Amino acid sequence: MSGRILHIASNTFREAVRDRVLYNLIVFALLMCGAAILVGQISIDIERLVVVNLGLTAISIFGIVIAIFIGIGLVSKEIEKRTLYTVLSRPVRRWEFIAGKFFGLAGTLIVNTFFMAIGVFAALLYVSHHFQASDAGVLVALYFIILQFLIIVALALFFSSFSSPLLSAIFAFALFIIGTFAEDLRGFAALTHGAERWLATGAAYLVPNISALNVISQVAHGEPVAGQLILYNTGYALLYSAMVLFGAILIFEHRNLK
Repeated sequence: MSGRILHIASNTFREAVRDRVLYNLIVFALLMCGAAILVGQISIDIERLVVVNLGLTAISIFGIVIAIFIGIGLVSKEIEKRTLYTVLSRPVRRWEFIAGKFFGLAGTLIVNTFFMAIGVFAALLYVSHHFQASDAGVLVALYFIILQFLIIVALALFFSSFSSPLLSAIFAFALFIIGTFAEDLRGFAALTHGAERWLATGAAYLVPNISALNVISQVAHGEPVAGQLILYNTGYALLYSAMVLFGAILIFEHRNLK
């Protein structure tokens, strides 16, 4: 990573902190502690199940909201404040600007996830009084959630490179929702015939396969995650994010900023 990209990424991270993005960590930690105490009092033998489901789902929702609603403003905000022209007047290329924004927001979400994961494991320790071997699956689920964030950040940047913040948010959120049903969409495509099958199959593989990155229920029930799935999801998420980010760079390179 070049020094210019790293500088833009660090500025993006600091801007996210100034926007009070990380303040949700305090709220999340308090909610997790309160939920853990409540679950420990009213549940019978399902404390771990509820805490893992509640904690990982909350991390995913918090992160997706941050990725979309901050990601869509990474470009438009710079244009509105006219700070983009100052940045590009220096020896900074447009692709470096987009890449720096991507890594900056991705880094913010990773830090966010790390601290919220502490809340999840603290709640698990409270309800179980000790960690179990199956708790390692929580780390895998957290890793998959981070991969989701990378895809959503890339999508938010892609749409913000040519559209308004409102439309960018709608497009990114719509693709996330559709992506959670990607496996069902592929199953539907297999049932169609002719031109409809080609269109349905193309749409099924064009949207991000978020459903493959969601193993929260599996982990909550203590089921192991196959190593092959970890490798597949890693390769898929990185490749998909890179392709979307490349599309965002191509659009932004040819965009008239005047």
